[in-house]
Amino acid sequence: MLRLIQSKGMLIMKSNFLRNITKMGALSLIMPLLLSCQPQSDRVTDIPAQERDMSISATNGKPVVYQIFTRLFGNKNTTNKPWGTLAENGVGKFSDINDEALIALKSMGVSHVWYTGIVHHASVTDYSEYGIPVDDPDVVKGRAGSPYAVRDYYNVNPDLANDPAQRLAEFEALIARTHAKDMKVIIDIVPNHVARRYASLTYPETSFGLHDNTGVDYQKNNNFYYVPGQAFEVPDIPESLTPLSGESHPLADGLFDESPAKWTGNGARAAKPDVNDWYETVKINYGVRPDGSHDFPALPESLRSQPASQHVAFWQGKDVPDSWVKFKDITQYWLDKGVDGFRYDMAEMVPVAFWSYLNSHIKAREPNTFLLAEVYQPHLYRDYLQLGLMDSLYDKVDFYDTLKRIMQGNGATSELVAIQQQYQDIAPQLLHFLENHDEQRIASPDFAGDADKGKPALVVSALMSSSPMMVYFGQEVGEDGSEDMGFGKPTRTTIFDYAGVPAHQRWMNDGKFDGGQLSESEKALRHYYEAVLQIAATHPAATGNYASLHQSSLDGDSEYSEKQLAFARWQDDDKLIVVSNFDANNAVNLNIVFPTSLQESWSVDSPLVLTDLLSGQKVTSSYSQQKSSLKVTLPPLGSAIYSTSL
Repeated sequence: MLRLIQSKGMLIMKSNFLRNITKMGALSLIMPLLLSCQPQSDRVTDIPAQERDMSISATNGKPVVYQIFTRLFGNKNTTNKPWGTLAENGVGKFSDINDEALIALKSMGVSHVWYTGIVHHASVTDYSEYGIPVDDPDVVKGRAGSPYAVRDYYNVNPDLANDPAQRLAEFEALIARTHAKDMKVIIDIVPNHVARRYASLTYPETSFGLHDNTGVDYQKNNNFYYVPGQAFEVPDIPESLTPLSGESHPLADGLFDESPAKWTGNGARAAKPDVNDWYETVKINYGVRPDGSHDFPALPESLRSQPASQHVAFWQGKDVPDSWVKFKDITQYWLDKGVDGFRYDMAEMVPVAFWSYLNSHIKAREPNTFLLAEVYQPHLYRDYLQLGLMDSLYDKVDFYDTLKRIMQGNGATSELVAIQQQYQDIAPQLLHFLENHDEQRIASPDFAGDADKGKPALVVSALMSSSPMMVYFGQEVGEDGSEDMGFGKPTRTTIFDYAGVPAHQRWMNDGKFDGGQLSESEKALRHYYEAVLQIAATHPAATGNYASLHQSSLDGDSEYSEKQLAFARWQDDDKLIVVSNFDANNAVNLNIVFPTSLQESWSVDSPLVLTDLLSGQKVTSSYSQQKSSLKVTLPPLGSAIYSTSL
């Protein structure tokens, strides 16, 4: 979840907040589509959607997560007026995500759809005729609002429904459609904070803060922290971020009634937060005292890597803070609705012990629930996985950040090999991605300026580890995030305002989801994503063993350099050799050298005949007892995925 103020070159990202958090005291088919064209091309032959859907009957590889920003995904309106209203700029609906859209995702190997922005969050759009109080623009970012300022955990965003009065039923229908296409549903849970004015209309008795003692800064069973004796003051907001760009609104007066003031979502304790604080939210109290000590039972080290049942047994009968119980009830409610997983926002700002409590209760009921979390401090990874019972964490701070530098021409591929080695014990649980709603679009000038530069990175991200792979909607057609919609700054597709997403809309093609308006280059890019992600989703080697071919190839006699990366993956008789060229300007002639250890593991005693799953070309390796190798020619930004099992 991106907490940012963006204007005139100023970008305040949550990664910057994380560096300062402790100072603030806030933390305690197996066969993909094949090329049938020129040897130097990365294009992939198209297959009709209905045929592609039938080609994936089982998943033998890894989870592939597709993130849909639901408000934007189905929007056909192309107006894109800065600070435009829903009526002016349009909004996507649950119903827009139809069977054709879901078939197209399934054809790309997707196993889990993360529907972002589902839970009812603060927004300036007026739904008072449905009994929903209007939110105050002074504490809402943008016009549509941040999906991470939740105002009611027991209902969904009315923007997304054709009939806001039936919004929950319409989401349940989307869950059913997604399941019918053999994909799982993930939604966001934001345990660290809620909207400044949280009040559940669906189940009022569940509202956070309802029974708090507001005369003290902290009490174990208070849901919030308070600044006793002081009223909240709206921060000094620069002119460029004036709510609604200065448009007249009865509540846009620089005031917000909150007395006493609550701590702000990022842990800021002042009654008047700074504009760079997460001022639209308030921090949840998990039994962490203001001095950082804990008011709940310590989680024993003996529970590390133990099954959920043992965690549940540990918490049985123990006195835990009220906020813990409230979030347990919230997640159980969504399991009742058919949700299959949760993406936890800013999980590291909440104690590990709470995650043991929450996730064990989830897993005890639904063992296959997929639990994905944001944790940006690598030294905490193992605690949140092994004690907090997460299934997967973002591999952002090391893998993604390094890959981004390589895509920009500033990094060495050896760094990725070292990272893979560093996390080899937990690598299957570190989710890979190239884009999400927090990160810049690959095609944006501030990132790579060219969506094709993401192609070798896609191959490496999807296949280097057995970890899950995630794709953000529009990434596969080269969306560049260039729209300046109001609160957000271009390079990231807005999460705060109503907008249409141009390249994605061309693929959507007025609801046909057939790519009918895409350019040839955009079609080729999407087909490439389909091919690579299908391999990741269906090939048994994608979750098998790994061996680096990097150093042995660097030591060989070829053009192989720190702009290329080669590795092997295998499981039983299914074997892959993957080679990627990050050089955007030069074709390369490579000699990929097999280490002796790989020859032994693969029982290589003769030349190997391999087929490139991206081009259909067959190649034969050289063989000797001392050294076997494979000669590979790759175009700029080209990759090959060689299989021995065809």
